[in-house]
Amino acid sequence: MKFHHIGIPVNEKKENETYLEDAGAYITDAEADPYRIEWLRFEDDSPMPKPVREKTHVAFEVDDLEEAVRDKDVILAPVSPMKGLKIAFILHEEIPVELMEFENA
Repeated sequence: MKFHHIGIPVNEKKENETYLEDAGAYITDAEADPYRIEWLRFEDDSPMPKPVREKTHVAFEVDDLEEAVRDKDVILAPVSPMKGLKIAFILHEEIPVELMEFENA
């Protein structure tokens, strides 16, 4: 695993947000932030799991997402929010952890 970003839920609009319709969320690009922070703003009816909407998460790149989530407490099964990326969320000690598999990573 390799650290990718920290995701922090917020209520206020941030510059350069991208809307993810399936997640009902606006996100910023963590790679554009000097501290690798991704700001997340969720719509009231977002289908994302409550821990992801309410708690800070940490994200890691993995080589094999299916293997990385095996035998874990999965709260969001693997999905592809954008081309070339698959993600899943697990709970670790009640904290959401995002696992990310990049195509050709």
